Amino acid sequence: MTAAVVTGAGSALPAALDQQAAWEGFFAAHYADVRAAERIFLGAGVSRRHAVANPVDEDLSAWGTGARMARYVQEAMPLGKQAVAGALDAAGLAPGDVGLFAVATCTGYATPGLDIRLASDLGMPAGLQRLLIGHMGCYAAIPGLAAVGDFVAARSRPAVLLCCELTSLHVQPAQRDLEQVVAHALFSDAAAAVVVEPGAGRGRRLAGVVARTDASTADLMTWDVTDLGFRMGLSPRVPGVLSKHVGDVVDELLAGAGLRVEDVAGWAVHPGGPRIIDVVRDELGLAEEQVAASRRVLSEHGNCSSATVLLVLQEMADVDGPVVAMAFGPGLTLYAALLLPV
Repeated sequence: MTAAVVTGAGSALPAALDQQAAWEGFFAAHYADVRAAERIFLGAGVSRRHAVANPVDEDLSAWGTGARMARYVQEAMPLGKQAVAGALDAAGLAPGDVGLFAVATCTGYATPGLDIRLASDLGMPAGLQRLLIGHMGCYAAIPGLAAVGDFVAARSRPAVLLCCELTSLHVQPAQRDLEQVVAHALFSDAAAAVVVEPGAGRGRRLAGVVARTDASTADLMTWDVTDLGFRMGLSPRVPGVLSKHVGDVVDELLAGAGLRVEDVAGWAVHPGGPRIIDVVRDELGLAEEQVAASRRVLSEHGNCSSATVLLVLQEMADVDGPVVAMAFGPGLTLYAALLLPV
């Protein structure tokens, strides 16, 4: 079959929000009754992030879900358009060249969705095939990449994947709940896109994807639709569960290409939080410098759900050699992809 090759990437970020300023300007009062809140919030490994709704300027915690969804469409359209246009420009393609447009999001829904609205705005063809990947959470970029890669290999047509997440629209009412403190300390907004082309002579070839779901731990990470937006459930046991599976997933992924851990030039690890990065580093026997790109994205952008691993891959654009991208989310699910230089 024709190789599916990632040839372009683009991203778009809303206004920056300083972590200390967010704490002092909103969350300190929001969690005034939670003794450990400040330590958790300022120890999340995030120095700044990005938000379409800055809580210092506007408090959305009492907004209904309908109002949040309307705001999602309003804010996601320009960000998604910028990310996709940047990816197409990087690949040297026009919107009319695209055969499949896939959109992954777990933070906003509308019908017609972003896939239809953005395709129209960008001038993609009327016969375009579309795919909406909804509510998979932080790991959605990798199954999304697998789906567009399969399309490209089977149809010999280019495809685009957009991950657009606006978690700032889901700030929750104040509760004495440490899981909510952690979620509000970590999550951020971003749009990131990649172009995948058939048989291209440049870029990174999608060489394999491996998934693992531990359904016995499904209650440890949740993303519930409520009348007041979407509410994150995030158990402190998540890193421990990941530690049991990450080694086997990576071994399976690399074995398919005849590679070993020491052959990998770059590790694009979804920075779900500092402990997540620590677990991957320690279980795979990596040096701290090998997870530096993930630490940097967490510090500068926060956890942008499905868009995050694509931001890490952009940080590693100059890495020469095999790259492994990994992301984790509800299920409890691990996904990993192997990208090889062309």
